[in-house]
Amino acid sequence: MATLHVLSHSPFGDSRLHSCLRLLGAGDAVLLCGDAVYALQPGTAPCQALEQLPAGTELFVLDEDLQARVLKISGRVQCVDYPAFVALSCRYDKVNSWL
Repeated sequence: MATLHVLSHSPFGDSRLHSCLRLLGAGDAVLLCGDAVYALQPGTAPCQALEQLPAGTELFVLDEDLQARVLKISGRVQCVDYPAFVALSCRYDKVNSWL
């Protein structure tokens, strides 16, 4: 069963991102929101880890949070708004929020 993993905490404060990436299965996706979008800062270990995800793993970011933190994304990351977030939640078999 494919899972959408939702991360909202900074990757620099704890190991949630690392734990999430370790548990990703085939067909899973990652959605970064809140302070988790800081994982997309170029040159950081979290960004490098995200860049090494298998090609089949989709990576999303909540556009509102990206803009609030004045960050830019690479070509692999897909920006989504809140309606698209809801659609993603319905598209996957499970949603796992890394609280």
